[in-house]
Amino acid sequence: MAETAIIDDADRLRAQAYGLLAHLLARPPSRDLLATVGALDGDGSPLGRAISDLAARARTLADAPDGEHRAEREYHELFLGVTRGELVPFASYYRTGFLIDRPLARLREDMQALGIERAPGVSEPEDHIAAIVEIMGALAAGTVGTTDGEPDLPRQKRFFERHLAPWAGRFFQDLEEASAAHLYRPLGTFGRLFLDIETNAFAMIADASSASARGADQREGTFHAP
Repeated sequence: MAETAIIDDADRLRAQAYGLLAHLLARPPSRDLLATVGALDGDGSPLGRAISDLAARARTLADAPDGEHRAEREYHELFLGVTRGELVPFASYYRTGFLIDRPLARLREDMQALGIERAPGVSEPEDHIAAIVEIMGALAAGTVGTTDGEPDLPRQKRFFERHLAPWAGRFFQDLEEASAAHLYRPLGTFGRLFLDIETNAFAMIADASSASARGADQREGTFHAP
């Protein structure tokens, strides 16, 4: 793990986006977090409009005397419930229908390779959506998984494709459509659109790498004219 990493503005924004998702999905938002989210300002893009919608709803709750309680109740109905919430925010459940299954085992292997451990006092499995996006944010920020002091994009791509791409888009779409969602509805939209952007960006990296490899093969005479 590098103490400092050289990251550009795009990676910094990516890390912040993952951080926003992690903070709101890990636990019920405090009034301070609601006020912080309420200060966000999106642009006219679909992703920006989702941010603006989320900010407006967060401001309403931050300003209301019972706003923090309402946010806590919404979080409980969505993710916890009496026996279970409307959504089950774990990779294993989405991918296999069971908790504590193969996706969790693979995630633990990759966490160990990155030098990441579950925080003390946390009892829930590590494949909670909040934990996985938090790790992706750390990879984007360069606080883990760096090579020569710079974020390792191939490692980010591998982690993303192993632990988020197979299921997180469905989770965020379900969050958009959840009957208990109010504050969290635009967060679902934001998460879904942001993951689409990440998917396309990683695909472009793969295409560029393939083109570079083909060019190297040609320069080295791998392909010969008949």
